[in-house]
Amino acid sequence: MVTGPGEQLERELAVLLRRSRAISREVARSVHPDLESEAYSLLVRLDDTGDARPSDLAAFFGIGKPTLSRQVQMLERLGLVERTADPTDGRAVRLTLSPTGLERVHAARQARRERLRERLRDWSQDDIAQLAGLVGRLNASL
Repeated sequence: MVTGPGEQLERELAVLLRRSRAISREVARSVHPDLESEAYSLLVRLDDTGDARPSDLAAFFGIGKPTLSRQVQMLERLGLVERTADPTDGRAVRLTLSPTGLERVHAARQARRERLRERLRDWSQDDIAQLAGLVGRLNASL
């Protein structure tokens, strides 16, 4: 069956997203056996930003504050995240990775990058750079 570029893109994105979710579950479990993939994304964001207010994380991920609160409580119980007072607002808190969280997230991210490099070992650097640019452009559009 001949399909147009729109249908092909939809199909390929669906496959990519399914595979990405499976990989995220696997990577999350490498950080902690009880960690959910959605909570792993919070850890990565905290690693990227250094710290964040819970409300900023909820806005970034497009989730409700109660959902975020449950995930943060789990991350705290697992010893991966710590709360600190926000120096600019005494009523607010900031979240940071604990030393254990930092160590485990860095190890998981490194393993994920190595896995990706292995899968793309036959790709040219130009192809990888082009893909990164196009995915970045897609993310900005979404």
